Amino acid sequence: MIPNKLLFTGILACLLCFSSFAQDKKKKKQKKELPKEVVIDSVVKPSKPINPLSPAKAAFYSAILPGLGQAYNKKYWKIPIVYGAIGTGVYFYVNNNKEYNRFRDAYKRRLAGFTDDEFYFSQGVLLDEPRVSTERLEDAQKFYRRNKEISLLVTIGLYALNIIDANVDAHLLQYNVDENLSLSPHYELNQIDATSNLGLTLNFKF
Repeated sequence: MIPNKLLFTGILACLLCFSSFAQDKKKKKQKKELPKEVVIDSVVKPSKPINPLSPAKAAFYSAILPGLGQAYNKKYWKIPIVYGAIGTGVYFYVNNNKEYNRFRDAYKRRLAGFTDDEFYFSQGVLLDEPRVSTERLEDAQKFYRRNKEISLLVTIGLYALNIIDANVDAHLLQYNVDENLSLSPHYELNQIDATSNLGLTLNFKF
């Protein structure tokens, strides 16, 4: 009778050990097969600290010297564009101002009664009649003065755009634009009245 009890107790102990081992093995297997969606990484990379003065600095540098704010933002490829745009505006302003002064000087000498301005000559030969009449000199002054003013406004606008670009770039460099934050168009068909709904969906993944 005693041997039977010992045998029964031994079998029961073996079953309990096997059951405990199987449960431990099952738990380990479940832990390994957890989907990636529910695995949370405990290591969080620290984000870049926000510098609230950075946009102001970039704008200030570009105001002092065009392109310097872009260099501060490490957008070096924009510097040739800045100088090309502002340089083009300056070139047209200087050229229009030169032509305006040229026709104005001739017009002033005509009003003073002189007939020795450059338009009275052709290849060094004095002409009986000027190549450009007094009325045309007045029209040319108006034309080049208007172009000169437009060129000046465009140059000032490009200079201001250079400052704005540096300021906005410095702001955007501090925004979180990683793949966990996205904005996408949304389309949905209403099953009741068969109408379509359009909108934007903002997705943020934790």
